[in-house]
Formats: sequence, C-alpha cells, structure tokens
Amino acid sequence: MSHNSFGHLFRFTTWGESHGPAIGCVVDGTPPGIAITPADIQHWLDRRKPGQSRFVTQRREPDTVEILSGMFEGRSTGTPISLMIRNEDQRSKDYGKIASQFRPGHADYTYWAKYQGIRDYRGGGRSSARETASRVAAGAIARKVLDHILPQAVEIRGALVQIGPHKIDRRAWDWGEVEKNPFWSPDAVTAAVWEEYLDSVRKSGSSIGAVVEVVAKNVPVGLGAPLYGKLDADLAAAMMSINAVKGVEIGAGFDAATLSGEENADEMRMQDGKVAFLSNKAGGILGGISTGQDVVVRFAVKPTSSINTPRKGVTTEGGEVDVVTTGRHDPCVGIRAVPVGEAMMAIVLADHLLRHRGQIGL
Repeated sequence: MSHNSFGHLFRFTTWGESHGPAIGCVVDGTPPGIAITPADIQHWLDRRKPGQSRFVTQRREPDTVEILSGMFEGRSTGTPISLMIRNEDQRSKDYGKIASQFRPGHADYTYWAKYQGIRDYRGGGRSSARETASRVAAGAIARKVLDHILPQAVEIRGALVQIGPHKIDRRAWDWGEVEKNPFWSPDAVTAAVWEEYLDSVRKSGSSIGAVVEVVAKNVPVGLGAPLYGKLDADLAAAMMSINAVKGVEIGAGFDAATLSGEENADEMRMQDGKVAFLSNKAGGILGGISTGQDVVVRFAVKPTSSINTPRKGVTTEGGEVDVVTTGRHDPCVGIRAVPVGEAMMAIVLADHLLRHRGQIGL
C-alpha cells in the first residue's frame, strides 16, 4: 500500500492498523538541536485519546508515545524521528461478523476491491481513525519546529463549531471555554445543547456529523508558493486526508459565493508602518501565500458510519445482507477530530516554513 506519507521538507509517514500490536509514524525533516521530550508529544495525544467522555468511543487506550530514534541527549539529531504508540485495548471479536460483509459508508468495499480481496476488517484496519493518533504525534513535532525557527510562537487552536444542525453563536466565541467542555466548544450555551442532543443520538444507536474550525495565529507573511505549492491547497489536502472529512473551506469558504466583490475584498490600510487588513474573508491566504493574518480552516466531518441500526449491505460472495456494526464507536467522530485538525495545520505550516526558508531565507 503506497501513499502513506505527507509533506515535502517536513514529511511524516504513518504505519500500523487499528487492531495490530502498535501504530506509529516516522517524521523526517526535523532540524537538529530541538529539545523534544515524550511529554511534549504526550500532551497533544492526551487531548485526542478515546474514552474521555460518554460522547466518544469507550475504547480505553493510554496512547503512550515511545521515541525510538532521531534523538540524542534530549535533542533532535536531524535524522528521522520514529514514534510508536502501542495498542492495548483491541476487541477484534466485535468484528467477526463483518469479516465477509461490506458496511455501508465504510471503506470495506473499496479496500477489498483495490487490494484484490485483502482487507483487515478488525476495526477497519488501516482505514480506522485510530491512525490519527500518529498524525497528532507528528503534529507535536511540527509545533516544536515552528517554535524553534520563528521568533514569535504560532498559536494553533481548534474548536467544534457545529454538531448536526446546531451551530455555535459566534458572538459568544470564547477560546477559554474550549478546554472546559467535552466538545471543544467555544460557546458554553451551545455546548449544553449539544450534550442533550448527543445523548439522544447515542441512545438511539445512531451518529451525527460536525464542523471543526482550526485557527493559526502569528503565521508569518510569505508561506506558500504559486502555483502548485499554495498554502491553502496543501491545507485542504491535509484536512481532507483526515478520516471521515467530506468538505474543507478556507476563510469565508463557500459563503464567499454569496458575497459581492466589495464585501469579499479584505481592504487594507497602513498601521505602524505595516500593512493592516480590515477583514479576513480570505482566511489569511491570498494567491496561495500567507498574509500574516490568522489562517482559518474549517472542515466537515460526516456521521460515524459504524451504527447499530441495520443498513443494507452486500457480502464478499455477492449476497445481500442487513449489516449491524457492533463494537465501540464515536456517536460524533468530529469531537476527536479537533486535535487532529490542529496537528495537520501544524504539519503543513512547518513544512511550508522549511520550504520558504530554503527558497527565500528568513
């Protein structure tokens, strides 16, 4: 299976399956001399790990990271950094019934068809969202790269802005609320609505989708390159590569289609001898190059495909069957996608920072 790597100068490759002995990644392109400890990585993994509330899968994984290479005396050597996370709470027997069935909404059929009948059905195998823990680990390294090179720290924060039909009130946005509720909601009132709503979804055995917003502050001007190295193009690819993501937008995104030219244009003035933008419809990127404003990305996550309600499916032998997926699953996979989106933002920014430094210098 090819295409397991992402990035150019800062590049990572993930490996492992949902119910294998371990998952992990190899991060290449980290400059030498950066102080990195397991705790630096663990902090971000702990935000993503399962079982932290009744609104996510109850699979119990400590997600403890092990650094296998690329470090000496607490600092990066410039060689590949290999990270491993052991799987400790697999229940493969939950998936025995679907070994010969294709679940609607899953990658079962496409993996089986592409790889000539070879498919690890245990928890989805390689297609499982379990893989995203490796991305979060790589994202932790990317954050350290950004901090090491830039004089001003890039602040990357994510939030859930919609679950099902229920959107946050943007006038009530408070980043301080994000860490205080199990939904990463910046709006405390909407978080309470989501709690009641998701309880009903969970008890019915169903699932629902969500929208995640990721914002990067203090991104320097000039990251990204025309025409096929655009920062927003790589961000879109990064977010779309996350499991269950079906749509990505930058800045005003699809709403830009409803705006006039006057409304959409981010006007400029001079402030303290520097260019200052009066709005940010572009999401901090113009012509594929960062403007120095906040980089704003949103992505839509589909409802979790693993549900208890019987759905029409087929078997590997060509039969028809009603499929019921057992096991432990997220009623809204978008909740745990927030730290994953933050990680992919960090990875793309670190990669583009190294590319910019290589071409232009800092």
